[in-house]
Amino acid sequence: MKIIQKKIGEKQAVLTGYLHEYMEEVPERTLRPAIIFCPGGGYEMLSEREADPPALTFFAKGFQTFVLRYSVKEAAAEKNPLKELSQSVRLIREHSEEWLIRKDQITAAGFSAGAHVAGSLGVHFETISKMEKNKVQESNRPDALLLCYPVITAGEFAHTGSMARVSGKREAGEAWNFWSLENYVTEKTPPTFLWHTVNDTSVPVENSLLFMQALRKWKIPCECHLFAEGVHGSSICKKEVRTANPQCAAWVELAAAWLEKLFDFEE
Repeated sequence: MKIIQKKIGEKQAVLTGYLHEYMEEVPERTLRPAIIFCPGGGYEMLSEREADPPALTFFAKGFQTFVLRYSVKEAAAEKNPLKELSQSVRLIREHSEEWLIRKDQITAAGFSAGAHVAGSLGVHFETISKMEKNKVQESNRPDALLLCYPVITAGEFAHTGSMARVSGKREAGEAWNFWSLENYVTEKTPPTFLWHTVNDTSVPVENSLLFMQALRKWKIPCECHLFAEGVHGSSICKKEVRTANPQCAAWVELAAAWLEKLFDFEE
């Protein structure tokens, strides 16, 4: 395994990569799909159990994986996390040959507020591209989204803390509207995998349902799994992250299989 770290953006976000290196015994595995994981934390903090554990889990399945520790608290305003993810996608494409990555198979993934960062790039990649002062010409559009119990809406079912921090405004209004992702899905939104628990008391399951409905409206390929019970912030749902839940843990295999089929990749 090769580990890399890169500073991203003006706020010094950090992108950490876990990379498979070339193996002469397996030449057909020279290039691999990549996944960028954005941990959750309500834009207030970054959950460590939603960082390395999923990245290493999907690394073990043959993917090149990254963790983006994006800006939080006051630094989450001014669209900084979205800019940082956008720059990360460009950077990975720029170094795709060096890092043994299929540059047209990059997934933006996240948990809770981190899924909001990923989903935001999936619907706002063109808007944020126009705002960036970036010399890298590679596309910032993800090829797929992997959204785990995501914050999606600024409406009735909003996670108000996340909306307030990312918008820089404490109350709903025009500044919140940009972050209600279900309203910005188009035919250009990437294929999406979602999962949520129905009894989630922190981020209501309606967030995933609203995004899925928008994807269906635009005929975007999607897969959505709803589990009856499970605590918010479950990550990979294993003992190692103290959220053991055999039913919800199935999301890992389901998501990996979905990505493998989407990208015609099998480990």
